[in-house]
Amino acid sequence: MEKTIQTLTKVSEFIWGPPLLIFLVFVGLYLSFKTRFVQLRHLWYAHKLAFTRHDDSAQGDISHFQSLMTALAATIGIGSIAGVSTAIVVGGFGALFWMWVAAFFGMATKYAEGILAIKYRVKDKKGEMCGGPMYYLERGLKSKFLAVMFAVLGAITAFGTGNMVQSNSVAYAVYDLTGIPHLWTGIFLFVLVGVPLIWGIKSIGKIVAWLVPAMAAFYILGGLTVLVMKADVIPYAFGLIVKNAFTGQAAAGGFLGSTIMMAIQMGVSRGIFSSEAGLGTSPIAAAAAKTDSPGRQALVSMSSVFITTVIVCTITGLVIAATGVLGEIGADGKVITGSALALRAFDAVIPGGGLIVTIALIPFAYSTILGWAYYGEKCVEYLFGEKGVIPYRVLSALVVIPGAIMNLQIIWLVADIMNGLMAFPNLIGLFFLAKIVSAETKLFDNMLKSERKKAKATN
Repeated sequence: MEKTIQTLTKVSEFIWGPPLLIFLVFVGLYLSFKTRFVQLRHLWYAHKLAFTRHDDSAQGDISHFQSLMTALAATIGIGSIAGVSTAIVVGGFGALFWMWVAAFFGMATKYAEGILAIKYRVKDKKGEMCGGPMYYLERGLKSKFLAVMFAVLGAITAFGTGNMVQSNSVAYAVYDLTGIPHLWTGIFLFVLVGVPLIWGIKSIGKIVAWLVPAMAAFYILGGLTVLVMKADVIPYAFGLIVKNAFTGQAAAGGFLGSTIMMAIQMGVSRGIFSSEAGLGTSPIAAAAAKTDSPGRQALVSMSSVFITTVIVCTITGLVIAATGVLGEIGADGKVITGSALALRAFDAVIPGGGLIVTIALIPFAYSTILGWAYYGEKCVEYLFGEKGVIPYRVLSALVVIPGAIMNLQIIWLVADIMNGLMAFPNLIGLFFLAKIVSAETKLFDNMLKSERKKAKATN
């Protein structure tokens, strides 16, 4: 087991080494300039659009809001709780700062993915929209090789990142709180997941449209309660995050300390895992949206990064920092990490506060499994046609069971490896299609100006 973990760790460190981290940030920076920092210019409008506008007459399968919720279902998940906790344990509190940096440039990346998803989407034989990197890589970049490469990696990654990681973290949290065996948790999740997968994206869209806002509000309110009760140390927590981002973090208790490079690596990789900006998965959901313009849906997609990383991940990180639980040792004699660390942080302030984490984890994981199963399904449909969809849905539901009982560290390492590999073809496509993104952005900006002029003239 230890040898396997060591081997996977080396592979993960190689993939998520300086080349990929630099490439991710560079593409985000490049797209920020090509879109004239759309993440600053239209951030407020993006959120307003996501929660208020409905284009029922436009082409697509689900609304802007349902598209956003499907994307958030796959992002506001274990990465926002266990992912942040793991990043802090390995990279120190400075990792959270680098998550913010990744999120800032990631918003431009997510915007570009949304533009291309709508522009190059197609209809399948059932009349449903299909889109994402495999389509804009083939139809926009004219690279069938990169399109197939992404689809293969996407279909495989959905099992690890989308299903097994989620069921594993829930199983550990439930066991720590109640003592229920991991296997029973896996079987319970399998039953919950199987039914909606049968009905496809419209069913998933309806479920996550009410589940995601409810679960996010529940967790955010719980986290804010902790922060209010620890308000006196919040300035110190922020200072610690910024300071450790540039100095590394010294050892504290069972915590071994971290270097600046570890903080950057964990912050960027977990930030990408949380927001999925650059991975290429969320544009698959964006392609299904009813919209009259690629730019409008692109802004909706962009808003998910802000919600996931800047709001939810920050709350998790601040709760851990404010409660001082980093470095505590568990009953097994090892440093507490993952969802168990977040659970310990909530418990430290609110009696029974761990229930907030556990209760939030279950719908977080459930919705994430549904979102990623849809992503993987569309990758399989691209590769094999509709005949591959039903078998893939069955497998997507089944893998949550072994995921619940496997080693946490191995699952996280495999998820990191697959995420990194999947990002490469998508980032290549984004870089070379940046001119298309820029041109579409100019058209969209002109359309917005025209709409605002008409609105003023009407008033």
